[in-house]
Amino acid sequence: RVQAIERFGFSGRVLDWMLTNRYFPAEHMMRFVTYPFFQGGAMQAVFVFVFILALGKMAGEGMRPGAVLAVFFGSAVTGALAWGLILPQPNWLIGGFPAVYGLIGAFTCLLWARLAASGGNQYRAFAMIATLLGVQMLFALIFGSNGEWLADLVGFATGFALTMVLGPGGWQRTLERIRSR
Repeated sequence: RVQAIERFGFSGRVLDWMLTNRYFPAEHMMRFVTYPFFQGGAMQAVFVFVFILALGKMAGEGMRPGAVLAVFFGSAVTGALAWGLILPQPNWLIGGFPAVYGLIGAFTCLLWARLAASGGNQYRAFAMIATLLGVQMLFALIFGSNGEWLADLVGFATGFALTMVLGPGGWQRTLERIRSR
């Protein structure tokens, strides 16, 4: 398992090396999309799997399959990039939570749009992410953290933003907003 993490996990040091040398070999670039598939333990694997199934189903009901994949991998890539650039450290980033948080962002965006269309309170859509990030921050204070919360938060924001564009009617709605300003 350690060899798999070293080969497929994401490292801030490797990112720093690539940026310093301006050399981006495929064996290191693939880490941006492979790290979500290697978990830190059995419990993490179970939670990630369950969240992907549940949130992927909910997001998939409102979006095309390609858009859901774009949210999943886009969130993983931007989460790792932010984690590696802002918190360069010797730890490895592994696990699917940045991608899962991207699916939470997609679900939140779809719910937010649905509440806006029905005249409901749009801020209710953010209850799930507020609760999850609150619990995560509490655990980080109690047990310590290597900054994975940053990758998760960026994954959420990426999922939300991508869904605004890739979701149903999203591109047209985005163009209308740009034109109205």
